[in-house]
Amino acid sequence: MRLAEITGQEKAKQILRHALQSGKVSHAYLFHGPGGTGRLQTALAFAQALFCTAGGDDACGECLECRKFEHGNQPDLHRISPDGNSIKLGQIDDLQREMSYRTADPSRRKVYIMEKAESMTPPASNSLLKFLEEPVSPTVAILLATHAGAVLPTIASRTQPVPFLPYSPKEMLEQLVQEGFPPPHVRAAVHLASGLDGCRAVIEQIGFAEIRNVVIQLGKESTSRFTAGMVTVQQRLIKADLGSSSQLLLSLLVLWFRDMIHYQAGRSEQMVFIDQLDWISQHAYTKPAAYWVSCMEHAMEAAGKIKANVAPQLAIEQLLVRLQEG
Repeated sequence: MRLAEITGQEKAKQILRHALQSGKVSHAYLFHGPGGTGRLQTALAFAQALFCTAGGDDACGECLECRKFEHGNQPDLHRISPDGNSIKLGQIDDLQREMSYRTADPSRRKVYIMEKAESMTPPASNSLLKFLEEPVSPTVAILLATHAGAVLPTIASRTQPVPFLPYSPKEMLEQLVQEGFPPPHVRAAVHLASGLDGCRAVIEQIGFAEIRNVVIQLGKESTSRFTAGMVTVQQRLIKADLGSSSQLLLSLLVLWFRDMIHYQAGRSEQMVFIDQLDWISQHAYTKPAAYWVSCMEHAMEAAGKIKANVAPQLAIEQLLVRLQEG
C-alpha cells in the first residue's frame, strides 16, 4: 500500500511526504491516535517509500525494492508487537542485535515498526530510550501509540510526532464501500464503531445482516402493530438465538428512529436505513419529532436494563409496550 492509497489523514501524510521529498527523514517517528485510524497501514506505506529507489514523496510500487516489500521479502524491515500483554526487554535486545548487523551497503536504511508502543515494560522503555539516543545509522523507528502521552516523555521527545485523527463517518463510508462491503451495512456500522477496523468487525459479525433485518421489521411494527412486534421478538429474535446480539439490535433501533427525524428535517443523505427510504417517507410524519426522540430514549433505556442483567427478551418486550404507549 502506498501513501496515496491511505484514506484521509492528510496532516500525517503531509508530514511524511515532506520528509521524503526533502530528504530530511527523522531517525524516529511517533504515530499517535486512536485505534482504527490507519496508523499501521500508514507506517507500512511510509516504510515502503523509505526503501523505494525511485525517490519522490511516495513509493513507486514498481522498483525492485517496492516489489520485494509488497511480497514480504524486505529483510531490513522489522516489526515488533506485544508478547502477550506487553513489549518486553528481551524483544528490544533482539531488535538492537538485528539493527547492529552490517549490510553489504552501509548506507542502506533499516526500518522497524513497533505496534502498541505504550505497552512497553519500564525496562523495555529504558532500553529503547538508549537506542533512540544512540541510533544505529541509518535506522528509522516508527512507534505506534494511542496518544503521545502514552509513552515515556523522554521517548516522545526524541521522536517526530505524527498525529492521526478519528475518521469521519463519511470517510469511513467511502473507504468501506470501496472495499466491497454492502453500502446499507456500512451506513449502520460507521455509527456503531470507531475506526475502520471497528466498522469491519461490526459488519463481519455473525448474524449482523439478520439483526439488521429484524430491526427493520421491528421498527415498522413497533409503533402501530404491537402484536406483530411481539411475534417478531419471539420468532426472529429469541427462537433464532439472536438474543446475544440484543445490544446491537437496540443500537440499530435507535438509528432507525433517528432516521425518522433526519427525514423530517430534510437530511435524507444522513439516513442509515437509506434502503427503506420509501417506507420511511410515508411514515416519518405520522408522529412528531418529539415522539421519535422518546422512542430513541426508550430503546437506550432498554439497553441499559440489559446491561443491568435484565433478560433481553423481557427488556425488549417492555420496550415495545413503552413504544405503544408513546
